[in-house]
Amino acid sequence: VQLVESGGTLVQPGGSLKLSCAASGFIFSNYAVSWVRQAPGKGPEWVSGVNPSGLIPYISDSLKGRFTISRDNAKNTLNLQMDSLKPEDTARYYCVRDLTVGYGLGVFDYWGQGTQVTVSS
Repeated sequence: VQLVESGGTLVQPGGSLKLSCAASGFIFSNYAVSWVRQAPGKGPEWVSGVNPSGLIPYISDSLKGRFTISRDNAKNTLNLQMDSLKPEDTARYYCVRDLTVGYGLGVFDYWGQGTQVTVSS
């Protein structure tokens, strides 16, 4: 199983960014996947997840209206569109295979290496 994130960079407050995750080594369309972030000095925070078909997205209440998750099962890709970014969104963002998406249990069996997002002027 491999999950490879990309798209992280330095962005100004109020800006937008799209993260992507390329999955391989498993049948992508059979699994839910999520984004988890970790800010410096803090524990991991679940951001958003999506069910195997892509028809049911889940997002943290604190991020609704700014972040949108999507997946393309034909391309084995997970995306996260982030708008109206704030300095507190600064973190390393990880793509994870989520065994309990929608239940809030945070059981992830595989993680990518992460991509750094820094929101600063």
